[in-house]
Amino acid sequence: QVQLLESGGGLVQAGGSLRLSCTASGRTFSRYPMGWFRQAPGKEREFVAEISATGDYSDYADPVKGRFTISRDNAKNTAYLQMISLKSEDTAVYYCAVGIRFGIGWRRKEDYGYWGQGTQVTVSS
Repeated sequence: QVQLLESGGGLVQAGGSLRLSCTASGRTFSRYPMGWFRQAPGKEREFVAEISATGDYSDYADPVKGRFTISRDNAKNTAYLQMISLKSEDTAVYYCAVGIRFGIGWRRKEDYGYWGQGTQVTVSS
């Protein structure tokens, strides 16, 4: 059984920064890609970023390119999402997830089999 625990969310002013963490247990974390998604009130859960198993490759949704950075530390079974220049439209619950396939290029929710409980990010304007 895989368990994911996110942390690092909170309230921040527009233009500010936050770093989210996601710690995994119960599986060979380092073999699979990791992803971050977000869900704003009344909207579908959407892809934010993904990182390959080794951390060599990453991919971002257009709205966050240049502002968000995904990384991972396999020795700590932890993935991170560094967010800078936050905007009010970044307000959402952020979820980390573990991919169910090897490789990279997984932007759909269905490409991920294990999810954390989510952490709230609120950006005030």
